[in-house]
Amino acid sequence: MTTSHAHGRSHGDRPLEAKEWRVLAVLGLPTFAYALATTIVTTYLPVLAATFSGGTTTVIGLLIGVEGLMALLIAVPAGGWSDRRASRLPFVMLGTPVLVAALVLMGFSGSMAFAALWVVVFFAAYFVAYEPYRALYPDLVDDEIAGRAQSTQALWRGLGTFAAIGAGGALFSLSKPLPFVVGAVITAAAVVVFLASIHSVARERADEDEDEEEKATVRDELRRLRGLLREHAHVRSFLYANALWELSLGALKTFIILYLTKGMGLAVTAASLAVAGAAVFILAASGAGGKLGDRFGRARVMQIAVLVYGIGLLVPFLVTTKIIVAAATPLIAFGGGILMSLPYALLQPLMPEEEHGLSTGLYSLSRGIGTAFGPLLAGVAIQATSGLFTRTDGYQAMFGVCGVAVLASLPFLARLRECDDAD
Repeated sequence: MTTSHAHGRSHGDRPLEAKEWRVLAVLGLPTFAYALATTIVTTYLPVLAATFSGGTTTVIGLLIGVEGLMALLIAVPAGGWSDRRASRLPFVMLGTPVLVAALVLMGFSGSMAFAALWVVVFFAAYFVAYEPYRALYPDLVDDEIAGRAQSTQALWRGLGTFAAIGAGGALFSLSKPLPFVVGAVITAAAVVVFLASIHSVARERADEDEDEEEKATVRDELRRLRGLLREHAHVRSFLYANALWELSLGALKTFIILYLTKGMGLAVTAASLAVAGAAVFILAASGAGGKLGDRFGRARVMQIAVLVYGIGLLVPFLVTTKIIVAAATPLIAFGGGILMSLPYALLQPLMPEEEHGLSTGLYSLSRGIGTAFGPLLAGVAIQATSGLFTRTDGYQAMFGVCGVAVLASLPFLARLRECDDAD
């Protein structure tokens, strides 16, 4: 699949046309659905798994790290193969029903083994659907407004995350499977609405391109992958940085509720409300990040966000006083919100024109590396320091992992800044 529309690399803030707003609104629906579903898995499955026999933080980290493993195995092939098809939508239609079914069954897991089985199925289906879907953004959205497009997507993601965390705690308190079942129903409904709304837009673009469907072998995809990585140094820098960002975010999502409940002594409902409050700042940052990135340069805005987020994360690592941790939370949330909204917009202008799906697969490959190692490293750190950080039973150690990882991305981001400033 290729695109016929021109991509500009200059930064700007021209008003969006009504048609562009409609496309962005519809494009964001699966992001809302998948964010809600994955947040339920990464936030409440650890709470459920902690009640299983052998549910240590290291084992929980391995369980949630399955997301990264599935990304490593599936993201690039799914994205690359979707480049060779006349439409990316069949991937969404194939993956979503399996994802929804696995989410429901996950909620009824009674052991770590069954939880692991449904996590594998869930994330395998997720990447089959998500990579081709995500590649619709560079297909249908000009680079000139990529920042605002990703802000719109980040708002959808923030709404899904907010809904999952905010309502999930109350639902979990009523019945452990309930957040998983309700999340599955909402996910299915949102994707159905998306498919009904976007089909005509995607088909129109495909008709304009007049491309014939190409068949590709695994060897072909690997050859394309090697060529993309070899010829585009800035893409490599982005992938390294993104892996570190996702390592930080993956560790935080996995253990934040357990940090608040087991480490700080809050009830599950109160912990969910606290995280939902922080999500308000994430939503605000998501809305502002794209416009700031389009106007001032995405790499420049990302550098500031990384510093704010990274330094902010070190506060709860070093301090356990609740009022100080609460005071640092808005800064962490705001920096994290920009960090969640701009990376793909930073990558989009770097993508070769014919490689949107493959580039999107690489994006998720780098995410997969981070989400595989983030929960695992945080889980090991928590378990190893439980005797040192006795006030939080070791859970504050995860903030050290998160903060160091995100600050380590600054050298790679500096290289992207050079490219960003040159456009």
